[in-house]
Amino acid sequence: MSSTSLYAAIDLGSNSFHMLVVREVAGSIQTLSRIKRKVRLAAGLNSDNTLSAEAMERGWQCLRLFAERLQDIPPTQIRVVATATLRLAVNAEEFLAKAQEILGTPVQVISGEEEARLIYQGVAHTTGGADQRLVVDIGGASTELVTGTGAQTTSLFSLSMGCVTWLERYFADRSLTKENFDLAEAAAREVLLPIADVLRYHGWKVCVGASGT
Repeated sequence: MSSTSLYAAIDLGSNSFHMLVVREVAGSIQTLSRIKRKVRLAAGLNSDNTLSAEAMERGWQCLRLFAERLQDIPPTQIRVVATATLRLAVNAEEFLAKAQEILGTPVQVISGEEEARLIYQGVAHTTGGADQRLVVDIGGASTELVTGTGAQTTSLFSLSMGCVTWLERYFADRSLTKENFDLAEAAAREVLLPIADVLRYHGWKVCVGASGT
């Protein structure tokens, strides 16, 4: 197998890290491997948005596994992106420097809007169709909502609300009480309210949910 036909994409999410390795065959893409590891990076953020040493080590350990699978892939054909937790962490550079050393390739921290755009493009590519759609991706530390028609987006939003951050904030005692649920739901409504009218304006016929975990 020619190494020039191999490509890898790595997503350093707030809850889980993902790696996809593919090869190009006659203009089409063939998936060779998918690896997903739950690292719960966002759970290591404290109230000052400092990432704990333990959380960083969980992430690095996962990347060491990924690095073993990248040996035959040209660095120019590897893309690594990081999302919400590493946008927030005040000590993100410490994590990123070691991550890049392990992987041997740059790690790009993408904006929330770029994350939303890439999510929509992935859904549009895999589901097809020209209908108006709303895509909702619930991550560990952020939630992206995107409207669009076919492959074209019409609105993009990235909200600071994720499954790990909500768990730590509203279910810190790990108790699934009505009071905890009410607080979590009220907080989610408050985050969604400012963008609700824009989403309704663009409208959708199909709603697609996505999540890394």
